[in-house]
Amino acid sequence: MIFAAGLGTRLRPITDTVPKALVPVNGKPLLHHLLVKLQQAGCSYVVINVHHLAHLIKEYIATHDYGMHIVISDESEQLLDTGGGLRHAAPLFRGDEPILVHNADILSNIDLKQLLAAHTPDRLATVVTSERESSRYLFFDENNLLKGWCNTKSGELKPCNLDVTRLRKSAFAGIHVVSPHIFTLMQPQPDKFSIINFYLDMMDSHSIASYTPHNFAMLDVGKIDSLAAAEQFISTL
Repeated sequence: MIFAAGLGTRLRPITDTVPKALVPVNGKPLLHHLLVKLQQAGCSYVVINVHHLAHLIKEYIATHDYGMHIVISDESEQLLDTGGGLRHAAPLFRGDEPILVHNADILSNIDLKQLLAAHTPDRLATVVTSERESSRYLFFDENNLLKGWCNTKSGELKPCNLDVTRLRKSAFAGIHVVSPHIFTLMQPQPDKFSIINFYLDMMDSHSIASYTPHNFAMLDVGKIDSLAAAEQFISTL
């Protein structure tokens, strides 16, 4: 599943008329680069959620062939956040295979096949993390299991009594693999909710593990000043 529903406010004024997923990098939309990566990894079925300027993404998918069956999860009426967006798309998924979830605005050198191989059936989720500077971090124990979260700007800590002295902090990379069992656990949640907050609620009863590939490099194309860096980053992949 590709998360492409966001408003892209940090990329304004470009995203006033172009959805973030269609912002061009090296002459091709971000969505194109990700779809090619998914196709090369062996994906045959992709769900894309849409909200902001949804019609433009629908038109793009209808007029481009990536050799995969691509379906739209429409959130035009209400933006549902990452957790709500995933649950809203649940009826579109087939079978009981793990689901790869990828933000549309993330570029990386990750080997998606290796990521999927690293996800084990006992886990609720495997989250890709990066050792980079960020205002928000996830905390993991010696077994790479999720134990908490913090916002370095606000000082907020979840859980509030978390002892971080023996924990490793790492930044979420916007890429994760989830068990299809996640949809059952999500049923009590409100329509709109964050996947990270959901993971924090589930971490004491379910395994949510970190995965950081060797020599992992990524770029969050979320701001205007990141577009030039994205052009250079794409050329190295």
